[in-house]
Amino acid sequence: MELIQRNTCFEGEQRIYQISSSALKGQTRFALYLPPQALKAQKCAAVFFLAGLTCTEETFVIKAHAQRLAAQLGLILISPDTSPRGENVASADSWDLGQGAGFYINATQAPWAEHYRMESYLVDELYPQLLAEFPIRDQAVGIFGHSMGGHGALTLAWKYPQKFRSVSAFAPICAPSECPWGVKAFSSYLGNDPVEWAQHDATQLLLQKGALFDEVLIDQGLADQFYSQLNPELYRQACEQVGQKLTLRQHEAYDHGYYFIQSFVDDHLQFHALQLQK
Repeated sequence: MELIQRNTCFEGEQRIYQISSSALKGQTRFALYLPPQALKAQKCAAVFFLAGLTCTEETFVIKAHAQRLAAQLGLILISPDTSPRGENVASADSWDLGQGAGFYINATQAPWAEHYRMESYLVDELYPQLLAEFPIRDQAVGIFGHSMGGHGALTLAWKYPQKFRSVSAFAPICAPSECPWGVKAFSSYLGNDPVEWAQHDATQLLLQKGALFDEVLIDQGLADQFYSQLNPELYRQACEQVGQKLTLRQHEAYDHGYYFIQSFVDDHLQFHALQLQK
């Protein structure tokens, strides 16, 4: 784990690290915000943020303006990159597939399967390394994300509830099996088996596994230019069917971008801080 960049921010430190990943078969980076409490070796809750299509480990760090409240709440913020990177890593001519579009799954199809193992990287490599290296409280790790990263947060939370104890999302891809973004990614990364797709679809996982969390928070802009890809109503219906408490807040005039995230990120940090105290 190599420290690449360190900046003081609200009496804490915003850092960028580079590590070698066996799952991704190469170097990758993640951002880490340590609040002032963590710098004093106080055990803190931590929250993963998974960014969306075309983003990097720095997108949330720069655009979301989350560090001020994280410093007050004593929350460690973790933001990994969205895919493997490098000259030897498969890519595509389109922006919604390949590098910058890993979808937080383990690909099974060539040429993607060699490097595109974001799920294993996050839960089997990065997660335990962070718990070993930084003052993170036991049983106090949450996850949230935006768009493709919202899909990642909802699916990984349901697949690994022993690791993630709170979950929320901004404009998540709630049913990727039912939208062009998801169909393109899943058919490329996973092949054409709908049973395999269902293991990476937030709505299908919810229906399979039932209610696992005290509450899920989702914010969705009603002026979102990608609304037709996101299907929040399908997720709401699934929550009602299995008895999962969901707070789905829909906001007039807000689009899909980071001005939307800035507007409500404090609510998500407070939500996770409260859930992780339980």
